[in-house]
This record gives sequence, C-alpha cells and structure tokens, in this order.
Amino acid sequence: MTKARNSTTRSIIDEVPMNWNDVPHNRFNPLTGETVLVSPHRTQRPWQGKVESLPPAVLLRHDTACYLCPGNKRAGDTVNPDYKEVFVFTNDFPALLEDVPAASRNDGNGLLIAESELGICKVVCISPRHDLTVATMDLKGLVAVVKEWTYQYNELGDRPDINHVQIFENRGEIMGCSNPHPHSQIWAQKTVPDLPARETERQAAWKKDKGSVLLLDYLKLEISNPERIIFENDTWAAVVPFWAVWPFETMLLPKAQRRDLTELSTAEIDGFADALGRMTRRYDNLFGVSFPYSMGLHQRPTDGLGHEGWQLHVHFLPPLLRSATVKKFMVGYEMLAQPQRDITPEQAADRLRACSEMALQ
Repeated sequence: MTKARNSTTRSIIDEVPMNWNDVPHNRFNPLTGETVLVSPHRTQRPWQGKVESLPPAVLLRHDTACYLCPGNKRAGDTVNPDYKEVFVFTNDFPALLEDVPAASRNDGNGLLIAESELGICKVVCISPRHDLTVATMDLKGLVAVVKEWTYQYNELGDRPDINHVQIFENRGEIMGCSNPHPHSQIWAQKTVPDLPARETERQAAWKKDKGSVLLLDYLKLEISNPERIIFENDTWAAVVPFWAVWPFETMLLPKAQRRDLTELSTAEIDGFADALGRMTRRYDNLFGVSFPYSMGLHQRPTDGLGHEGWQLHVHFLPPLLRSATVKKFMVGYEMLAQPQRDITPEQAADRLRACSEMALQ
C-alpha cells in the first residue's frame, strides 16, 4: 500500500499548544540527528518484571581481595604501588592493543569490510579508598581526578596513531562494573567511533550554517527557561537534555566554549569537579542508594584538526527507572526501531532538582 507523505513542515509560528507531559511524541536530538519516542502516559503501568538487587550497604576502606586497592596484586605478578591519590595503569585485560598490524578486508561489493584497530586502554583509580565514590569524594580529590583525565587526554591524543580518546566510568553492578573500587577507564584508539563521529559531523554543520557552537546555543536556551536545568555554578551547568533517552539522563556543560579538557581554566576545572560531585550526590539521593550509571566525556577528536564547532560535554546515562531496584531495559522497540522513554525530561529534572546535594550517610 502506497501512502502519500505530508511534506509540510510545521513552523514555530504554527506550533499547536500541547501539554507534552500527557501525549506520546518524538523529540529530536540535534547532536546526533536521532529521535526518541516519549510516552509519558505509560508511567502508570504496573511493574511485574525483573527487580535488581541492592548494592552492598557497607564497603571496606581497604579490601585485601580487591585488585585495585593500593599494595594489592593484580594480574600476573604486578603489585599496585601504595598510591595516595590517583593511580593510572594500562588495563591488564584491554579491549584494544597497541601492536596490531595494519590490515584490511573488502570483498569488493561493500558487504564484507574489516580493518584492524589499534589502541590503548587504561584504568584510572580515582581514589585509594575502596569505599568511596565520586559522590562521596571531596572537592580536592575530584580536582585531582579531572587534572589526571586532562593529562591522559593530552598525552594519548598527542600520539600520531591515536585520533580519539574516550574517558568513561561504569558505576554499579547493573552497569557491568566488575569492581566497586572507584575507577574510570580510558580507551584511546586510531578510529573515531560512530557516536563521537556523528557528534563531530553535526557540530561542524551547525558551526558552518549558523556560525555558532551548537551546545552553547542549546545551553543558553536552557538557561533562559530553566525547566530542565538541575543546577549551575559559575562555570558549568547540569541539564536533563530535551532529547534525553534514559529516564534520568543528564549532561554537564561548560558555559564557555571549551573543545576539550586542556582548554579549561583553573576555575573551570574546579567548577567541573564541583559539578561531578553535586550531580552524583543528587543521583544517590533520588532513590537513597549509591546510584549506578555510565558517565563519559565527549571531547574533540585528537586527529590534529581544529574542530572549531566542538564543545566539551559530559553524559550521565543511569539505568534506574522507578526505584533503586527497577531499571530501564532497552529491548524490543528500542533495539529494533528507536529509543523510548516513559517520563518526560521535564519531569526527570523536577525530581532531580528536588534531591539533596548532601552525601548519603
């Protein structure tokens, strides 16, 4: 059956008044060019699905069985130093290897294509204490972490064979974290991965078309009507993106154009550390539990190009939906069609704004 498509695009002037918290609708993500289906009417459905286990209530300050704690043995005969602040080492079980020979495969039809990929994976122990999290670390400790991330991004990105540096943290067992000791990871590689590549393309197109920075324009719009702003400090803001996919997804943005960590001033480093602590403490207080998430920094590729449209930003992608034990599953429609969420970003922002910034006791 053939249907004629309506090619008329509704303008801002023609917009129909609507309570967007009541009806299903699509939201566009200008950073990736993708859309998310928002279905706020589904929040009343009963839940009879999987219920997650709560994380341990108490962790040891130093765990002799933990391979990330100071002085403990890792893979082989490697022993961690008695580190006092941040400790970085090359991952003992890396997803990327440095000594991969250049090779490619192409069947000539564009169907069977492969290319070897080289890179380096590092582990960043962000504290010697086994029982801390980003949410329970002090500002001084978080500043040290940001400075180490900056050093690693700069050092790895300076290598001629590295064109992208991804810094991220998986927090909590339900996010696949295999060790509760506070740590982040860095994967640096030859190829710019798909998602950062799309963000690069979209931001470059915005810069060419409008002469401005996409995410700065977006942040100014959010601050002018702060229904999705969670908090601000002098140099950074936390927002639930208009196009957020995960129920309590957030983004941290510097208020001035900064393409990567190396461009941050001392005040902006302090502001970033402050924002990390405040955001994660709000998360913990949302459901009264050490909150699981994947967090990652997106920075301009390290391919030697200027990337004048790029803006450093931080994604927090937490899985919890209704409580500390009920998570959002990306299955079915989400895997086969497009992402979908049940609460609106505005509702999520309201709840996160209401959360305390005091650390859980």
